[in-house]
Amino acid sequence: MHSVKRSGLMLATATKQFTRSVAVSSSVVTNGESNLKSLMEIPGPSSLPVIGQLHHFMPGGSLYKTDGVNSTVMYERYGPIVRVAGFFGAPSVVLLYDAEAASQVLRGENLMPTRPGFISLGYFRNNYRKQNGLPPDAPTGLLTEHGEIWKKFRSTVNPILLHLKTSELYTNSLTRVAEDMIERMRTIRNEKNMLEGNFDVEMNLWALESIAVVALGDRLNCLDPNLPEESPAKKLLQMIHDIFKISEKLDFKPSLWRYVSTPNYRKAMKLYDDQMNLSKHFIAEAVKTFASKKTSTHEKGILEKLLDIDEYVAVTVANDLIFAGVDSTANTMTAILYFLAKNPDKQKKLREEILTDKEKRPYLRACIKESMRLMPVVSINVRVTTKEYNILGYKLPKDTYVASMHKALCKMEKHFPEPEKYIPERWLTEKDDPLFHRNAHPFAFTPFGFGTRMCIGRRIAELEMEIFLAKVVENFEMEWFGPPMEARMRSINYTIGPYNFIFKDVNK
Repeated sequence: MHSVKRSGLMLATATKQFTRSVAVSSSVVTNGESNLKSLMEIPGPSSLPVIGQLHHFMPGGSLYKTDGVNSTVMYERYGPIVRVAGFFGAPSVVLLYDAEAASQVLRGENLMPTRPGFISLGYFRNNYRKQNGLPPDAPTGLLTEHGEIWKKFRSTVNPILLHLKTSELYTNSLTRVAEDMIERMRTIRNEKNMLEGNFDVEMNLWALESIAVVALGDRLNCLDPNLPEESPAKKLLQMIHDIFKISEKLDFKPSLWRYVSTPNYRKAMKLYDDQMNLSKHFIAEAVKTFASKKTSTHEKGILEKLLDIDEYVAVTVANDLIFAGVDSTANTMTAILYFLAKNPDKQKKLREEILTDKEKRPYLRACIKESMRLMPVVSINVRVTTKEYNILGYKLPKDTYVASMHKALCKMEKHFPEPEKYIPERWLTEKDDPLFHRNAHPFAFTPFGFGTRMCIGRRIAELEMEIFLAKVVENFEMEWFGPPMEARMRSINYTIGPYNFIFKDVNK
């Protein structure tokens, strides 16, 4: 594959020459089908025998310190469509830095989309299904399932997890979690008004305690400063962290586990099994609680409704919510607090809105959205094509892995003027303002994914963050010192310490 490295001037010229794509019947066609180039002709880093493009991402390689596909470097070097070759059994991936092109694939694959990822988790759950005598069509989970089984499972749980009463059911419980976290933050501050210990661990404690209320039906008491290290709650928190670390090694880095039983593979299988057993433990405890509290006017929560379907369904969904909703929510919240600490004028404006105690808080939501644009927890949205596509002058065959480069699109000037600045107002301004967010392509900002495969926990995650952020800003004046906070791409984008936050009490 030919590698082309352009200078800034050459890039600017080449960018202007890219033909504007036109949407036609779920394809993006350029210059007619007769001139289409093949998949192998898509530009990208040069390849070597056996290792392919791997050398570019290793120490000394041209992409080693660029954060790889998580940055705009690929776009700057190769244009709006890039091919990254797979290695050690992993498939090649086509990266799309064009929002219209990405929309055609995402829309075209929206009936029963195949979203790759969580390969080792899927492997474990398939084996679990076999070993426990479950029928072949028993769902392994929303994260790991595809096709008709996924469609049936999603349609079963959608009405429960996306019910309009979700916020009404959990607002009080999540408010108590937020208030307990505020009290914990006060008690672990030092004389410099900084939190003792690891800030990322604290955010994970809050996120786990919050999602447990929904997924496991009750509080885990993660925020108790006297919680024993050997307690089930502490074990679950550490387990989730370890799972993300090990799944990154198996699913996103070169590994031979698909061919032989490696130490990391065996460790991952044990972690997945332990998490399954812990979820069963907590759900069994919740069932006892439900039985003691049930009355004729009792409004069932998400877990109770899932248990009415089947215990296996309840455990599977609970695992998915915990797996997908702890690290992601914690890192998103850390980024939100960082941007507000770095922008005291925005923080002040938000505090004024919160202290008015109005039910609607548009600026609060705008602050969250703008943070998710600048530092999204997920960089890409991947599909495996079920048919042929004509994209930006190239023919993509069926079974091609295609990635919409969400993070890069969020940072493009043509979609979001002054893209590096934290401007929550862009989500609230009038349409005649140049900053108006709807001037951007609708697929330039998709933080929760798209369509039928959109994050099913979105409503819960937004509720958690809105309640907690309001409590933090109401109680603390946040400051930040030192260099800017960064994020590193793993299975998700993790914020990187040191976390130089200062939390001063607000004078009310």
